[in-house]
Amino acid sequence: MLTRRFFCLASSATIGAIALGACTPQSTTNNSTPNASGAAQSITLYSARHYDADAKVYENFSKKTGIKVNLVEAKASELLERLKSEGENTPADVVITVDAGRLHTAKADEILQPIQSDVLTAAIPENLRDKDGNWFGVTKRARVILYNKDTVSDPSKITSYEDLAKPDLGYKVLVRSSNNIYNQSLVGSILAANGEAGTEDWVKGLVKNFARPPEGNDTAQIKALASGLGDLAIVNSYYVVRVAKSKNPKDQEVISKVGMIFPNQSDRGTHVNISGAGVAKNAPNKAGAIKFIEYLVSPEAQAIFASSNNEYPILKTGAKVDEKLASYGEFKEDSLSAEVFGKNNKQALEIMDRGGWK
Repeated sequence: MLTRRFFCLASSATIGAIALGACTPQSTTNNSTPNASGAAQSITLYSARHYDADAKVYENFSKKTGIKVNLVEAKASELLERLKSEGENTPADVVITVDAGRLHTAKADEILQPIQSDVLTAAIPENLRDKDGNWFGVTKRARVILYNKDTVSDPSKITSYEDLAKPDLGYKVLVRSSNNIYNQSLVGSILAANGEAGTEDWVKGLVKNFARPPEGNDTAQIKALASGLGDLAIVNSYYVVRVAKSKNPKDQEVISKVGMIFPNQSDRGTHVNISGAGVAKNAPNKAGAIKFIEYLVSPEAQAIFASSNNEYPILKTGAKVDEKLASYGEFKEDSLSAEVFGKNNKQALEIMDRGGWK
């Protein structure tokens, strides 16, 4: 059984006074209600993932284990602030958010706790989980380059993220703003590869090649690219597949006009980011929380994530990629630890600011 809750935050001054579920009706279920054996029969999940298909994963977990999932959804920043405010009184058992930058922040703010799980260690590549066991990747997405088939005559000449900043590129680039965590993590990975000076030069060169001031989400970049507002775009892979699967004829026209490039195949590989989960520091049901995260990396759950939200499975082996996503081809992934570009987030944003990426 899945119970959904939502909350909204007014300001840091009032956060402590805002009740869980203030925006909509909420469940009165206590997540520590015991059964006859004394075992807790529910967990509370704080999630910044807003994909309807995830509900099927949570419902399947409940069917298999008898543990009810009380789902609380909000923006990542709100969830993290909420956890800090609640402290020892939090009902949260599990925290799910997108991007290693936010997972690093959660660890640094000490709102997660380290856990040990042979299941998670065996299933998840070392570079996609925290070395101390505070968080674990559960899905992957690649940050790819798209090109307009009408205006880019030879896409094979665009082989890397670094190419996008060349003064003689000859093409204009579409991308969302610097306050987007996906872009911050991409720059954090480039920082690890090329150092501070090289990354700042790259940002400045990229800004000069912008087709327009950054605006909109990744879907907006894809549509702007297809309309001819730019020649190249930086987006997450699952947005492309989402448009490709749309039944809307306009979306099909959009996707027919763009092609995909996996950057840096001759060196470090394409930047890959994650959605990840961790056990809340003061989780009332730690055992149930660990069991839940372990289920998220089961082949069954991974198949749902892959087919429903078009993400790459996190598993080292044995997980099938969505057919439409797979049609774009296999690629070499950057093996850089997500922990590294997560830690680089603050410096990456400073470099983006200095380079004029608004």
